[in-house]
Amino acid sequence: MKKFIDSEMMIHVPLCTHKEPKNILIISDNGEDMANDVKKHDSIESAVVKANLDSLRDIEDKSFDVVVSQMGADAAVAAHINRILKDDGLMVSSHPDLDDTQANKTFMQILANYYKIIMPYNLGNGSTALLASKAYHPTADIILQRSDMLDNLSYYNCDIHIAAFAMPNYIRKNYLTIIKN
Repeated sequence: MKKFIDSEMMIHVPLCTHKEPKNILIISDNGEDMANDVKKHDSIESAVVKANLDSLRDIEDKSFDVVVSQMGADAAVAAHINRILKDDGLMVSSHPDLDDTQANKTFMQILANYYKIIMPYNLGNGSTALLASKAYHPTADIILQRSDMLDNLSYYNCDIHIAAFAMPNYIRKNYLTIIKN
């Protein structure tokens, strides 16, 4: 599968959903591709790549608009991410396959303590991510002009953004009580 798909979808979906993203934290062992995708947004003042989740403890409260994580998360990590996100912040996290309903429901229930909107989406390469937002809905609040003005993308566009949130009925039924949209 094309490597650029994961990077583009993990970065551009949240950055084209948030109204005015300025600071983004990337938690990944291999975040260079994602950091390069962040540079395609003129409005971003800083992109920080952190590979160690323990380093979250040292980050100042409400210092990021968006957090993108490709590492596993538990209740403590979710609490730290919530703490470092601004009041209208959002986070994107890779997570277990949507067919692993119990593991996902547990993680989504943890996130429900902090976020108004929690929605899985397809990355386009056979895997999924989870978007959790304090304020912005990923399909209702997409910034179409921003998503259409991005240059040098191989996969992401505004149509892909919206389509990524379409889920088959069996997924919708399995997550009916936990997805918040």
